[in-house]
Amino acid sequence: MKKLIRDVLRSSWFQHAVGSLTAAFLRLVWRTNRFAFDPPDVYDIVEPQMPAIFAFWHGQHFITPFVKTKESQRVKVLISRHRDGEYNAIAAERLGIGTIRGSGDHGSAFHRKGGVGAFKEMVRALADDYNVAVTADVPKRSRVVGLGIIMLARESGRPIMPFAMATSRYIQLDNWDRTTINLPFGRGAVVGIEEVHVPADADAEVMEQCRQKLEAILNQATERAYELVGRPEGAKHG
Repeated sequence: MKKLIRDVLRSSWFQHAVGSLTAAFLRLVWRTNRFAFDPPDVYDIVEPQMPAIFAFWHGQHFITPFVKTKESQRVKVLISRHRDGEYNAIAAERLGIGTIRGSGDHGSAFHRKGGVGAFKEMVRALADDYNVAVTADVPKRSRVVGLGIIMLARESGRPIMPFAMATSRYIQLDNWDRTTINLPFGRGAVVGIEEVHVPADADAEVMEQCRQKLEAILNQATERAYELVGRPEGAKHG
């Protein structure tokens, strides 16, 4: 029985079915929540600086594909090669987001399987005028920014745009990143506070300063997003 379940979970038809259903559900969430933007002119601020690196926290990612509001805004997102990543990749592609498959930052760099190739592909994507979206925190260490995204900004010369999205109705799981499943028919908020620029000649000290700044901004944006939808407790992750 275990083998049968494993084979079903790994089957292409099942992964495509789950990915497609997920994309359809997320469209429903986006269309049925009344979203506020903070600042109101956030797109006027961000668009002239594209292509950019869009950063958000693990577990707060389900409705992030909808930051893309125009066909001209080309975006690729980093998604792991793990089986669960297949569902996310299919859903992202159904929502018009390109994918880069590989491991993210597991400490100070991208040394795990697929990590180096993914890093190079992200640099190429930014050079080709694609925005790149990536979770900023290190896997299994929620709300702790890794140096990988700082290295990407230094290598590419592109700004990091930290942002948070929240809805008033959600389910929050009791796992390491407090994964939030956004629900339809409520209020939503998109918050972008301040971009982070990493100098091309940044040494270890400067990179650490940028890392800490990004972490602080992401926490502030997350708190602000949940305040705007009237659910300040949703920003807690401990």
